[in-house]
Amino acid sequence: MPSSGLMVSGEDRAILESWTRSRAIRASHVERARIVLAVADGHGTAGTARLVGVSRPTVIKWRDRFAAHGLTGLDDEPRPGRPKIVDDASIIAATLEPPPGTLAVTHWSSRLLGRHLGIGDATVARAWRKYHVQPWRQETFKFSTDPELEAKVRDVVGLYLNPPEKALVLCVDEKSQIQALNRTAPMLPLRPGLPEKATHDYKRNGTTTLFAALEIATGKVTDQCYDRHGKAEFLDFLKKVAKAYPRRELHVVLDNYHTHKHAEVNAWLARNPRITLHFTPTSGSWLNLVEVFFGIITRQAIRRGSFDNVKQLVTAIRRFIDGWNDRCHPFTWTKTADQILPHTTRQRTSDARH
Repeated sequence: MPSSGLMVSGEDRAILESWTRSRAIRASHVERARIVLAVADGHGTAGTARLVGVSRPTVIKWRDRFAAHGLTGLDDEPRPGRPKIVDDASIIAATLEPPPGTLAVTHWSSRLLGRHLGIGDATVARAWRKYHVQPWRQETFKFSTDPELEAKVRDVVGLYLNPPEKALVLCVDEKSQIQALNRTAPMLPLRPGLPEKATHDYKRNGTTTLFAALEIATGKVTDQCYDRHGKAEFLDFLKKVAKAYPRRELHVVLDNYHTHKHAEVNAWLARNPRITLHFTPTSGSWLNLVEVFFGIITRQAIRRGSFDNVKQLVTAIRRFIDGWNDRCHPFTWTKTADQILPHTTRQRTSDARH
């Protein structure tokens, strides 16, 4: 069949294009998808070979396989040889069982499991890829035990989705123990084909604590750095926030850190009734949108910085926030409390993941 006559339906094209963008698809299938798309777009056999970086026979092979069998033609053909002694189901079942105590390891590797089952480690690895089993990975989870969990979630999410009229919603928290680190040698700058490089070791030059109040309607941040993060610093920062928004009703979202509930703080709030605190549930700091901002400033201004002292670190933080406030954007919450609550408590599940 001539290359110009290769027809690809809209549905198949969408699938092939998704393959070329996916990181989960095997490289061989990505290459075959690019070949088919290039031929279908009229590049011809030689042009496709140059574009994809393969030989002309390779282009012809996958062009003809697709023309004859569609997407299934791009799969590998069964290879001759001795049938597998252990099937994939047995491999996965063995993977899900903990290694015997004699091995003194916490989880299987492909080589250990292969040796245990009497098969090759490549066979184990193929089964793991097929069923998306990754014993080397571990994720964390935590359930809130707050007895007022539902009420607090509905309170905070309600502020985000339907803020009170003529009032501002602010998210407040402190990012403590930010270290002023300096590398033991100058950093090597970014170059074409090479990332920026830094020594793995560093010198600690002190710490600071960043207090921040994020206005979710605009993304504007009010900030202050302190040497400590006790109730005195928190109260001082609250006063600064109140001064930054004079004569405005403020609803402040923050976590359950004990300094936020200190008697002196409560006494000051009683004298300033225009400011209302709303607490996230215990183990629920992800509800506080200022945590998103802390992630941004960490990635963009702190983690890769080098600072000889705390003053340089504070200056860098201040400079970043000044620039952020010039280009800031609203922080938009999208999920309702009813969508969130089923995922915040331990649920009975058939797969018993937790």
